[in-house]
Amino acid sequence: MGTFETNTRASSGILNVSRRTFLKGSGGLALGIAFAPLLRSGEALAAAAGPFMPNAFVRIADDGSVTVLAKHVEMGQGSYTGLATLLAEELDADWSQVRVEGAPANATLYNNLAFGPMQGTGGSSAIANSYEQMRKAGASARAMLVAAAAEQWKVPAAEITVSKGVVSHAASGKQAGFGELAAAAARQPVPAEVQLKSPKDFTLIGQERLSRKDSADKTDGSATFTQDFKLPGMLVAVVAYPPRFGGVPKSVDASKAKAVPGVVEVVEFTDTPHGRAGVAVLAKNTWAARQGRDALVVEWDETKAFKLGSEAIFARYREAAGKEGRIAGKQGDIATAMAQPARLIEADFEFPYLAHAAMEPMNCLVKISAGQCDVWNGEQFQTVDQLAIAKYLGIPVEKVSLTQLYAGGSFGRRANPQSDYLLEAVAIAKAARAKGQDVPVKLVWTREDDTHGGYFRPAYLHRARLALDDEGKLQGWHQRVVGQSILKGTAFEGAMVKEGIDHTSVEGASNLAYAVPNLQVELHTPDDIGVPVQWWRSVGHTHTAYAVESLIDQAATTAGKDPYAYRHELLGKKPRHLGALELVAQKAGWNQPMQPGAEGEKRGRGIAVHESFGSFVAQVAEVTVKADGSYKVDRVVCAVDCGVAINPDVIRAQMEGGIGYGLAAALHGAITLKDGAVEQSNFHDFQVLRINEMPVVEVHIVPSAQAPTGVGEPGVPPIAPAVANALYAAVGQRFYKLPLPRQVKPA
Repeated sequence: MGTFETNTRASSGILNVSRRTFLKGSGGLALGIAFAPLLRSGEALAAAAGPFMPNAFVRIADDGSVTVLAKHVEMGQGSYTGLATLLAEELDADWSQVRVEGAPANATLYNNLAFGPMQGTGGSSAIANSYEQMRKAGASARAMLVAAAAEQWKVPAAEITVSKGVVSHAASGKQAGFGELAAAAARQPVPAEVQLKSPKDFTLIGQERLSRKDSADKTDGSATFTQDFKLPGMLVAVVAYPPRFGGVPKSVDASKAKAVPGVVEVVEFTDTPHGRAGVAVLAKNTWAARQGRDALVVEWDETKAFKLGSEAIFARYREAAGKEGRIAGKQGDIATAMAQPARLIEADFEFPYLAHAAMEPMNCLVKISAGQCDVWNGEQFQTVDQLAIAKYLGIPVEKVSLTQLYAGGSFGRRANPQSDYLLEAVAIAKAARAKGQDVPVKLVWTREDDTHGGYFRPAYLHRARLALDDEGKLQGWHQRVVGQSILKGTAFEGAMVKEGIDHTSVEGASNLAYAVPNLQVELHTPDDIGVPVQWWRSVGHTHTAYAVESLIDQAATTAGKDPYAYRHELLGKKPRHLGALELVAQKAGWNQPMQPGAEGEKRGRGIAVHESFGSFVAQVAEVTVKADGSYKVDRVVCAVDCGVAINPDVIRAQMEGGIGYGLAAALHGAITLKDGAVEQSNFHDFQVLRINEMPVVEVHIVPSAQAPTGVGEPGVPPIAPAVANALYAAVGQRFYKLPLPRQVKPA
């Protein structure tokens, strides 16, 4: 694939190299290893003057610097640090000599091994899918450096050691840095097999306080995000969108917009594959473009627009929940279990639409030339976006070049299955060219555009019934889930929707971890709701974990059992769930009484445990409820089993961030519609967590020798139910609708 034609310096921390530049090698060692999915053995590299293989994960320069090429975008989650740690560990590089570059967009060379033949970042898969791949890349580079030294020094390779970027032979006293050996190492063949380190020999993996590779740039301001990146002659586009999904421009008066100083052109786009239309104002800077957009006079045709409000949507969902759905999970005989239960728990849960609200709103810079399209952005879904742009423009996919910049958060939004905002940027650049503006175009969304823009976490309704016997033991679990499919109508539908079941709608419920002899989970997927939706951080687990952990807590209290002990008994055959549950209970002092609050205050402690993306997270939340019913989450204790802890500090940061993100949704998060129009617009009415609302958080990592799993998403699901269960412990009231009320009263 010829997607490496752009060679653009993005920042001192991220550089996307062209294929041509990469192959030059700069006189150093450029190691290319193709994995299918792991290392192909016995493939020799060419001499230093020529290329090795195009799939490169490490480059060592003459000055000894080690460059790791990261196939996963850095959007704050620490992937650059994690990938570099894996490779540098086996290379025995000095951490200070390691830097990271964003890999070019090429699914053949940089595919996500968890996703199959595509490149992209998501599903907390970056470290998990790269664990062996990056380690083998580092080990192979090390072996070639050692072989080069052995050849030069005329000593056995087995007698050579490597430590912190220095290759040494103790008996002769000879030593050399990586840079001194790079050219000679380039002439060595790629080893057919490499021996990876035993965990007991790790010097970087698992190390505390290992500095992040993106921290310096982000601290001193040199980090380049899309908003920072500029090209000569570039115009900025800000778009007027219809107030309702499905609207299109009927008439446009651009006279006032064009009178704004700095405004160059106004264009319409109505032919994007995802169906969204708009009117874009192109200007010499963002402020002028925004002023021009606000001066537009647009009449919208809303004949085909979606016009239902949130209450009408949930009314339809409640009606659907009264009917049988498609079976998503089943065991035992649910009808018999529910026939005459000794005790019955019934509940309807409601979960609103949620915006992603990343710190950096959606943006994208596009340059279209004859038969070529170059894109610069915080690129998360390379293969999907390349294919979508190529199809839209009618050009070969290899003519779509994507340059990966830093991304200021995503939470799933930048990995859009419809490539929505990228296609809008391309559509605007295409329309501008048709009007004689053959220049790069940067699409910039305001915060209001980002909040209104759709592709929300879907709204869901759960209807649940639990049957308990005379002793309070769970005998039956019946749950119906109603909500839009994230995958329907996307390229993922064929592979990920089976027999009408979008697993992302029911994950965490249909595969219930608790031992229940009779279970049935059903799904209704409405087709007539025109609100654009996609995955949101932790996807289906955002709502299933709340319903499951609230219900299991209610079952425990209904049975007169301790919520921790009740869970422990039902998870007897789930050792990793139990490991996290036991650790969090121990660290939280679950069996110790809470310190009493001030006069008139009530305090409570709640617990939740959930598996998502291969990781097991348990959390205990402590709350204080004041006399007026207002409350604060004081403390959260978190235990996480994510396999081998590659970067403990990153893991803790991701758990803390996930708790803050999930708590924001639990306390505040809701996108509501009135007659089809989104009511929220900015952080004043779609609140993120304020600093004074952030609880004290303690994170404890379960020691594990298992392969690493994700940490970007699994911290989110348990926090909302842990808080809700803590509120129940404090005031005796259950909560079946998110966000939680801001004032609670004793039941």
